[in-house]
Order: sequence, then structure tokens, then C-alpha cells
Amino acid sequence: MRPNILWICTDQQRGDTLGCTGNRFVTTPNIDALARRSAHFERAYVQSPVCMPSRASFLTGRYPRTTRLRQNGQVIPADERPISRLLADAGYHCGLVGKFHLAPADPAVNASIETRINDGYAEFCWAGDPHDNWGEHSGYTAFLSKRGKRFETPPHPDCAFVEIGMPEDLHEATWCAERAIDFIERRASSAAPWMFSLNMFAPHHPFNPPEDYLQPYLGRLGEIPLPAALDNDLSGKPAFQAVDATGAYGRTMPYGRHMSDHDHRMVRAAYWAMCDLVDVKVGAILEALERTGQIDNTIVIFMSDHGEMLGDHGIYLKGPYFYEPAIRVPLIVSWPGTIAPQRHGGLTELVDLAPTLLDACGLDPHPGMQGRSLWPQLTGREPPAGRADIYCEYYNAMPFHRDPTPQLTMLRTQSHKIVVDHANDDGELYDLGADPGETVNLWRDGDALPVKADMLTRLAHRMAFTVDPLPPRISEW
Repeated sequence: MRPNILWICTDQQRGDTLGCTGNRFVTTPNIDALARRSAHFERAYVQSPVCMPSRASFLTGRYPRTTRLRQNGQVIPADERPISRLLADAGYHCGLVGKFHLAPADPAVNASIETRINDGYAEFCWAGDPHDNWGEHSGYTAFLSKRGKRFETPPHPDCAFVEIGMPEDLHEATWCAERAIDFIERRASSAAPWMFSLNMFAPHHPFNPPEDYLQPYLGRLGEIPLPAALDNDLSGKPAFQAVDATGAYGRTMPYGRHMSDHDHRMVRAAYWAMCDLVDVKVGAILEALERTGQIDNTIVIFMSDHGEMLGDHGIYLKGPYFYEPAIRVPLIVSWPGTIAPQRHGGLTELVDLAPTLLDACGLDPHPGMQGRSLWPQLTGREPPAGRADIYCEYYNAMPFHRDPTPQLTMLRTQSHKIVVDHANDDGELYDLGADPGETVNLWRDGDALPVKADMLTRLAHRMAFTVDPLPPRISEW
């Protein structure tokens, strides 16, 4: 009997936002408990620090340049095969709620919802984001309209960079959870296996938790640490970083190192409060799985599509940089009775998720997949070795930097990280053992030349193996 799959993907949630990852401020008991009884990947990395390239990559098991969805604002090519399509072809009933983002989430481009290819979803309850710019085409806007409400997030009186979010019962995360619970309850009596993709917008900016979730943080605001390396000198690093430190997204958003200490702490509190809300909703969904008797035959994945700088190095949100807060995300995989509780400290890429799920379901990988199945490690047939290195890409993924446009690639090993700024013949090199905060750029350090040469060679090898394996070879000549 093939397992059901509940795939929970938050948006822009960095890897240090859970109690189980050492954050002493957040309140995440449900996800922490899930991690204790599951495979918890402590060093999981996205293949792009930006939404659309990352989502296309982990949904297809292919690298961003291979999927050809390298930038926000593109449409995924119709011949790509996301995991939902492959599972639907194998008899799965697939549903989705919330964000999808494999095509422009822009009502000026699309008349209704975002453009869809044959993605395999039989149920598609979509909302590109919580705002009401899509009208009734957004499932969340329709949810609010039925209650005589509209999306409103007024500025917080104590901080210009924080908003007062929708109350919990009207929040987008609540709408997502309710749709997921409805799906789980309806599928309980079905013989066919199912996959459900739950894509909450939280904790993506704007920083707007429900007021009662933010309130507990306000009494201990002075305890919240300021962003790491807030005043680190960025002059010896690719120029995009210094620009974004004065205003995110190429100075189109107000966040940056000019904010006061109070503002930095308020934004951190709001972001963590949104993570707390996510945890409450995850708990309700897991309870529904338990209540309907499906938890023992359901693989549960909890993860995020990329991280959030949150003021570290003076930078907020995301962009053409590969610091740990931007690319390391939570990753928890559960299947009671099949996946034993375990902690994985090795390097893991999200491109491996799609082939892993096919393997868990007894299905062959798609010939275009470049990720590798983690299933032998999850089931104890192989030791949890982890990858030798992590590969990430940024090919003009966002439109906020020009002259030249950013084209960057990154390789991270256990001990070092290298970033190549191909547009400017520039880059970054960090000794992660001596400098885990990634503050000292060794790119121009003569003593680091042997390490730099080795890392550049390894990066070139990884780039070579992102070549598309399709079309498959059908003959010897």
C-alpha cells in the first residue's frame, strides 16, 4: 500500500526558527515534537535563494538552470514534470492550497490565477499571496469575503517596519490549515493514496503577525539579539550586498542597516511570531491526520522554499547572496513505523526530495531528475552520509539589480564556501570553521589561493553535472 504524502512548505523561513534548532525565543512545540519522532535534517539547503527557481527545483528534482525557470516572473516550461504530476499519473489524488509560484504571481500578467502546466493537481485552492489584488480568483480572498472581511494590515504604532496582521481566525495560515484538514478528512475513506501540498505564505514579509502572537515578544524585546554582523564591512564583497543593505531589493523596500536597534528587534519579533503561528497550524493538521487514522500511512514533510536574511550583514529579505540564513532551511521527514527518529547532520539538497518521494512510493525516478533519493538513508539501508558539497544558483533571479545583472553560483563544503559573481569577475570565499558568520572574505587573500583553486574546480564540476539529462539516450549511436 503506497503512503499518502502531506507536504508542508512555508515561505522564506530560515533554518534557525524552531525550538529544535536552538532558537530560545520561538514557541514551536508541534514542529519540535515532529522533529523528535522523524528524520530531522539539520543542514538542508535550497538550490536557489529565491522563490520560483527554488520551488521548480525541489518539485522536479532538477537544478534551476535545468528547469529553465531561473527567475521570478518566468513560466515553468510545459514539458517539466513536477512530482505532483508524476504521482497523479501513478494513481495519486493530488491537492494544493496556498502558494504554488511556478509562473508569475502578477495579476497584470495573468487574468486569473497563475498560469498552470499539467501539474497533476486535481484540487487547486490557490492564493499567490494574502493580498486582495487577485480578487475572488484568490481562494483566501474568497474566504475573507464570505465572512464580510477584507485583507487589512495597518502599520504597528511602535515600528514603521512591522504591521498588525489579520487575526488568527482570519489569517491566511488558518485558511490554508482549514483547507488541508478538510482534504484530509475527505480522503480518509478513499482507497486511493493522496498527496497534499500545503503552501503557507508565512513567515514571508511583510512582517505582520496577528497582534496577540506578537504581544508576548514585546515584554522581552530587549533580550532579542540584534542581527548578526549587522555592521560588517561589505565593501570587499559583491556590490549587490552593499546596495541591499541600504534598502532591500535594490533599495525598493525600506528594510536595511539604517533601522534603529528597536526596529531590528521588532522585525525579528514579528518574524518569529509568524513562525509561532505556523507551528499552531501544523499542530492542528497533524491532529487531523491522527484523528482520521491516517498518520501511520502518511509521509509528512515540513520545510521552506528558502531563508530570510533578517538583518544579518545589514541585509533583509533575499537576493543575490548565499549566506547561511538565505539558503539553509528546516527539513523534517516523517513516516511513523518506517522512518525511525534520527538526526542528520550531513549536507542535504532539496533537489533530492522529489526522487526520494518516488522511491518511498515504489516508483522509478523520472529520467530528467538530477537529485538522488534519500530513501535508503531514511530507512537505514545506507548510513546518513550527506553530500560532499551543496550547489546553488542565482541567474538574474530577481529584477532589482542591473548593469550588470547578477549571475552567481555557489558551492559549500563542510569547511568552506565559495561564491562566484560571474558578471563582475568577483566573488566570496569563507573558511566556515574559522569564520562561521561569513564576515571575512578570502577571495583576494593570497594565502587562500590553494583553497580557492580547489573550490573553483569543485564548483566547475558541479556546474557541469547540471546539464539536462533529457532527452534520454535511446541508442548507442
